[in-house]
Amino acid sequence: MPNVVVIGAQWGDEGKGKIVDMFAAEADCVVRFQGGNNAGHTLVVEGRKFVVHLIPSGILHAGSLNLIGNGVVVNPAVLLEEIGGLRDGGIDVTPDRLMIS
Repeated sequence: MPNVVVIGAQWGDEGKGKIVDMFAAEADCVVRFQGGNNAGHTLVVEGRKFVVHLIPSGILHAGSLNLIGNGVVVNPAVLLEEIGGLRDGGIDVTPDRLMIS
């Protein structure tokens, strides 16, 4: 897949997440480069519902590397809660699939 970048041009919900989800299913690497946990994102993959705030949505697709960039404001408690929820849902969240800059 060629490089694809999704960037919003305004404040608030623009529907970027739905576009990212579409590309994430085929991506080798998905990067969250800025923002914080105030931006929630609901994902439904194979009939299972997940809500992520910090972790890139590519984590739901096997084989993708997911990076949280240095422009993301990380609340450690929220990150740990999110990792736990994904793992409880059967998602493989390991250091070789999720990296933090």
